[in-house]
Amino acid sequence: MSTVAADAFRELHHRPGTPLLLPNAWDHASAAALAAAGFAAVGTTSLGVAAAAGLPDGTGRTRAETLRLARRIGGGPFLLTVDVEGGFSDDPAEVADTVAELAEAGAVGVNLEDGRADGSLTPPRLQAAKITAVKSAVPRLFVNARTDTHWLGGGREGQTASRLAAYQDAGADGVFVPGLPDPASIAAAVGATVLPLNALATPDGPSLTRLAELGVRRVSLGSLLFRLALGAAVDTAASLRANGVFPQMPSVPGYAVVQALASPGS
Repeated sequence: MSTVAADAFRELHHRPGTPLLLPNAWDHASAAALAAAGFAAVGTTSLGVAAAAGLPDGTGRTRAETLRLARRIGGGPFLLTVDVEGGFSDDPAEVADTVAELAEAGAVGVNLEDGRADGSLTPPRLQAAKITAVKSAVPRLFVNARTDTHWLGGGREGQTASRLAAYQDAGADGVFVPGLPDPASIAAAVGATVLPLNALATPDGPSLTRLAELGVRRVSLGSLLFRLALGAAVDTAASLRANGVFPQMPSVPGYAVVQALASPGS
């Protein structure tokens, strides 16, 4: 990770009225295609990386796959931030070691979440310790601290502000609250921290313009693109089987285009 790249990524979170729109890739081809479409920064989706490897998401089992992908696409023509679930460990030192390897591979940021596979939340002190350990190991790296208080629900929404404050104090550079149900909740989360707030874009949620008006500084797509691609593949095959002809399809990259995306330096 270069200082120039790290600074450029940080600056993308501090443009009033212009949130960073961050699409999420799951392999080399998807990351390269998004960069070729003009996205200066690309994230990864832990669901996509896990599903592509035949593993469940959010269980801490995809450390090797995550590092392998970062080494393949990091340091390229776009800024890379990596979804590391909960850091693949509850030992802050081990989390810091993993993130240091990602930074060495060229990542300029990570998304570190407190939600667990069993539906519980990591204790705030432990999550804060992970953030502090990462920032101590790689000070320039942008840590997007995600809290799943709304995502997992169960009456824990009231913990949002206190967790955002704890993660801010621990050294996080940005915060992420997926699952905010309405503009009022989004505005409340923005007001609960001085850090850039990341919101999750959803088909039935506020527009990018509205999110900007609410003070959101980063908008990510999470696993949506991966799930759309998977759904389109199945729908196309099923429609051809049922009707004997292809359905109307969106833009489909040609063989040569995809080959070019996989070439060295793409």
